[in-house]
Amino acid sequence: MSCRSLSMAWRAIGDKGIRSPLGRRVILSSQEHVVGSTSKGNLDFTVRSVSAANCRQGFTSGSLLPGASHGNVLTKESFIRYFHNTPVLYSRKAVDEALGLKTERKGKFKRRDKAQMKPPVEAKYVPPKLTQYMKSSQAKMVDIFEGMTIVELAKRTGESISTLQDVLLNVGEKPGSEFDPLSIDVAELIAMEVGVNVKRQHSSEGSQILPRPPVVTVMGHVDHGKTSLLDALRQTAVAATEAGGITQHLGAFVVGMTSGASITFLDTPGHAAFSAMRARGAAVTDIVVLVVAADDGVMPQTLEAVSHAKLANVPIVVAINKCDKPAADPERVKVQLASEGLQLEEMGGDVQVVEVSAVKKTGLDDLEECLLLQAELMNLKARVDGPAQAYVVEAKLDKGRGPLATAIVKAGTLVSGQHIVVGSEWGRIRAIRDMVGKLAQQATPAMPVVLEGLKGLPMAGDDIVVVESEERARMLSAGRKKKFEKDRLRQIMEDRPVVEEPSEEDGPVAVRVEMPIVVKADVQGTVQAVTDALKTLNSPQVFVNVVHVGVGPISQSDIDLAQACGACIIGFNVKTPPGSVSLAATKSGIKIMLHRVIYRLLEDVGNMIVEKAPGTSETHVAGEAEVLSIFELKGRSKAAGGDMKIAGCKVIDGRVSRASTMRLLRSGEVVFEGCCSSLKRETQDVDAVGKGSECGMMLRDCQDYRVGDVIQCLEQVVRKPKFALRRRPLLPPRRSRQQLPFLVLAPRRLPGAVEIARRVVEGEAPGGVAEALRFVDDAVFSFLLLLLVSGATTALGFSHPLEIDGCGGKIDPTQL
Repeated sequence: MSCRSLSMAWRAIGDKGIRSPLGRRVILSSQEHVVGSTSKGNLDFTVRSVSAANCRQGFTSGSLLPGASHGNVLTKESFIRYFHNTPVLYSRKAVDEALGLKTERKGKFKRRDKAQMKPPVEAKYVPPKLTQYMKSSQAKMVDIFEGMTIVELAKRTGESISTLQDVLLNVGEKPGSEFDPLSIDVAELIAMEVGVNVKRQHSSEGSQILPRPPVVTVMGHVDHGKTSLLDALRQTAVAATEAGGITQHLGAFVVGMTSGASITFLDTPGHAAFSAMRARGAAVTDIVVLVVAADDGVMPQTLEAVSHAKLANVPIVVAINKCDKPAADPERVKVQLASEGLQLEEMGGDVQVVEVSAVKKTGLDDLEECLLLQAELMNLKARVDGPAQAYVVEAKLDKGRGPLATAIVKAGTLVSGQHIVVGSEWGRIRAIRDMVGKLAQQATPAMPVVLEGLKGLPMAGDDIVVVESEERARMLSAGRKKKFEKDRLRQIMEDRPVVEEPSEEDGPVAVRVEMPIVVKADVQGTVQAVTDALKTLNSPQVFVNVVHVGVGPISQSDIDLAQACGACIIGFNVKTPPGSVSLAATKSGIKIMLHRVIYRLLEDVGNMIVEKAPGTSETHVAGEAEVLSIFELKGRSKAAGGDMKIAGCKVIDGRVSRASTMRLLRSGEVVFEGCCSSLKRETQDVDAVGKGSECGMMLRDCQDYRVGDVIQCLEQVVRKPKFALRRRPLLPPRRSRQQLPFLVLAPRRLPGAVEIARRVVEGEAPGGVAEALRFVDDAVFSFLLLLLVSGATTALGFSHPLEIDGCGGKIDPTQL
């Protein structure tokens, strides 16, 4: 049988299969022909005849192919095409993959690259459930809405319609037509079951749209007067009750203005540790009031608040506070804000600036006017009827009323008695209270309220979803809890430090000590903020592991948990635990730290990290002695079988101790290193010799001394890391900034100032800044220096790093 005949025969029996008598006969003929065909020219047809890699019955073997060892026979593209015309023969096994080919059902082939042809690397074992969790937690985000069909949901999730109908049956709903509308709750349940994250889209069509009050968030640096400004607006004294004068919670309340309008205010903390709480405030707000102290200027949290507002696409109104102080300089603050990218109205931008004083109560009317004008320009409106759309801004656990959630309604109306799902928790609204504690039957848009009746404590920032029944609330809560556990497991795997096996070349590996901590706070938002702040204290030596967080006072269960894992307990804004709990903690050796100010909390935990850190071992030279003479004792050395040598030395630096390790140096090179066997001063044995004293020294197993050698005394010192809160200066030191009052630059004086500044920077002005200020106004030149240190050197023609001499030292913009 010829080669071409074999090919035609294989095509002919494709539908009948290999088990037919005709197929067996063709296989035997193929074997005889392949064995006899050793020429390379006939291989083009023989390769189409038989598959040594994929015949299930084993009638042929790769050993029968004379060209198999050459590697070019079984890698022919035509082999795959003809081979797949017989569906019974092929099976996708590792043999084809080893040949560099990927088989397809329709006879197509795909050449693999060199990287895929390499032998597979054995991967680490990952549990299947963890792999499933990882895939589901990294799923894409899809938008869902009320009334969407299964067809629309299948297109967005990428799943088949039959799969979604099976899931719909599993969640307890009767699957109808794929074009029947679904409720938004059922759509979220289906999406979570197939591992897709969802975002609810609320439609406003056919609803009653009415104007609503603006939601204003007050942001700024710590101790810049945010709470005092709100106290002046609502005629209260909240700032005096805050611990350390620092706002620790996110407060929401309504302030009635003198014009009759009302504004909902959110007071966010100013410390950097509460950036998460401040970010939640920016997510629900309409306008941001950026409070900056006139005597302090722009600070790190000021810039952080600006970034939160910009990311949320929220307009900013700047309130320069403390203008009544003698050191106040509002113009300098304006220049600093302009250098940070805020386009102020005075400079042709759209950011309004108001100078106020919370103590003197000046400028409050101007601030009210700016806020109402900004709200009017934004044309704030909201849907009044229909299910409510709200967000939790704070949550806490009350001893008598249970879990309480402070929420702000964005759209719709929240009515008492409705079933709601808040994050992964659910409940029925038992009572709605306003911010003064009065009961209310409903909550309208932009109204901050406190909700009672939840089954568990929600997380700050969770959305509130109104559902039609208790059964639907339970199902949606269970689905969200399942997804929350997946996300938590994925986060644990990501945060787990990667431990690599040390090699012999790496040397000793430092051990990272784990420091477990239990965190308890009064509200949920504070718990999250404190946890995030503690994670920033991780060091290469100590890993801060928050094993448990909770809301409420410290209880006996917290003591038991801390004892089981060897943790310390941190209570923030909580009451002192009862006597029995404190006694149990003392007996168990559990350390309890109670704080109300975040600064002191971070300092105490930092000191604990320093104490627990293993430290690094360093070798220091404690003393040096010079060899002045050498004494020999006849026949005293048993090890050397001869004389014993003693080095007569004089300590020239430090202190030489007998218990330390000694190093013998000759012309700067190490000759010997070992321990000291004998140290004498005159005829007496001593433990140490100080500087300027002479001694006799004998090193163990060393007899090679020469006059002029130096013997060093080495000591091992364990050095602990130092803890300090990192603060990055944004501007030159305070003293330098007070010497340079930054004022607005007159455009007509810019060319002369630029030329003088160029001479100062290039070193052409001998007198530096002091000499330059004699020829140009100090305000003009100070403004120019501010531009230089803030990085605006390109506009002035400078393309290299600058160092401006004067004003208390050199200012390097690259280090600011």
